[in-house]
Amino acid sequence: MCFSVFFTSCSRNNPDSSGVEYMPDMYRSPSYEDNSKNPNFPDSMTDRMPVAGTVPVGFTPDPFPNTPEGWTNASQYLKDPFDATPEVIAQGKAKYEIYCIHCHGKDGMGDGPVGAKLPGPPPAYSGPLKNITEGEMYQALEFGKNLMGSHASQISVADRWKIIRYVQVLQHKGDAAAPADSAKGGATPTASAVAPDAAGNKGK
Repeated sequence: MCFSVFFTSCSRNNPDSSGVEYMPDMYRSPSYEDNSKNPNFPDSMTDRMPVAGTVPVGFTPDPFPNTPEGWTNASQYLKDPFDATPEVIAQGKAKYEIYCIHCHGKDGMGDGPVGAKLPGPPPAYSGPLKNITEGEMYQALEFGKNLMGSHASQISVADRWKIIRYVQVLQHKGDAAAPADSAKGGATPTASAVAPDAAGNKGK
């Protein structure tokens, strides 16, 4: 006597289904959900704290804390790693027009559509903020200041520095001569040196 056994598996409702899985726990192990209990650890938590002293891949920690002393040290020691080239400034301008223009305005005068509605609009870069250092600007982007919130989760470290290079252009908008670049010893380009934007218009 002979027996023939045929196993078939199909699903008419889901064409992407793999059908019946034989002993799926052998290769499809159950996982624990975030913030759920986990009996495999002494503290019963699935979420694990990072190892002390480690830094996530791609993360650049701020060397100066959000304290008065930290801001003073950042102002003095934190320098932009990018040269003030037309290419860097053009890239900073593009990011500025995404993240900053709505409050600080096209020319950094604090007259953006959102900034104009705030209880106190942002000061002009070429006015009260003319002498703010690149280190202070970085701290403001990292931690926020006054009505401005932190942009650390929205803007990468590299893009923050490029934005700062463009803000330096706005700080000296209308100056007869550009000041010395504190970070590299070169000249900070004036607004007329900004590369054309996507529409072919040069910054003014």
